[in-house]
Amino acid sequence: MRQFLAPVVVIALCAGPLAAETPAVPETGTDDGASLMEEGAKLFMRGILSQMEPALDEMGKALDEVEPSLRALQPKLRELMALVGDLQNYRAPEKLPNGDIILRRKTDQDLLLEKLNPGGIEL
Repeated sequence: MRQFLAPVVVIALCAGPLAAETPAVPETGTDDGASLMEEGAKLFMRGILSQMEPALDEMGKALDEVEPSLRALQPKLRELMALVGDLQNYRAPEKLPNGDIILRRKTDQDLLLEKLNPGGIEL
């Protein structure tokens, strides 16, 4: 459920400044259109939120259903990450002709070249 709340909180924080009070219009009677822009932005955000609400509800339900499975995988993922270590020690994945995908560990020479030239090779 926590994962569901994060996008909602982000959206609410983004919409917060739009709901702030607008400054008073100067007595001169000139309106630079700021209040119209703010009103348009408010309507736009309300429209987005109303369209996103059903999708967010469905996402929350799906996450609630998947959460036990993810919790069961958590120890195995930690074990895998302990075996792998830093992902920067590996080359980019390669797809073999038979469809297998492999990750090759970088050699000591590759790691030394990266330290000497951290930006990569310039062409």
